[in-house]
Amino acid sequence: MPWFFLILAGLCEMVWPLGFKYTAGFSKHYWAVGTTFAIMILSFYLMSLATARGIPIGTAYAVWTGIGAAGTAILGIFLFQESSDFLRLTCLALIISGAVGLKFLAPLESPAAQNPPAPTPTNTD
Repeated sequence: MPWFFLILAGLCEMVWPLGFKYTAGFSKHYWAVGTTFAIMILSFYLMSLATARGIPIGTAYAVWTGIGAAGTAILGIFLFQESSDFLRLTCLALIISGAVGLKFLAPLESPAAQNPPAPTPTNTD
């Protein structure tokens, strides 16, 4: 389940930058400004759920930003006719393979291992 939250967070991470384009730097379409901020907050919240449920923070952040960066670039290619030359697509493939590699190579830590219990006081009488 934590990977599901992280993938959803990554999808949000690739969508909210489109708000910058559609709002012309937050100067138009104020409904889209609000939607952009809501998706940003949702992205952070979902990533926090993923890390709270055991995905190491370094892995979570790398996968989150990788999905966001690669996904936003792919959306730019399809929605805004940005360049899709061979080298750019190769770099996107490297980002995506790195994120997938982190998923399969990183051990899943339990939340208890991340937050060990506080030591109990001892009686010295």
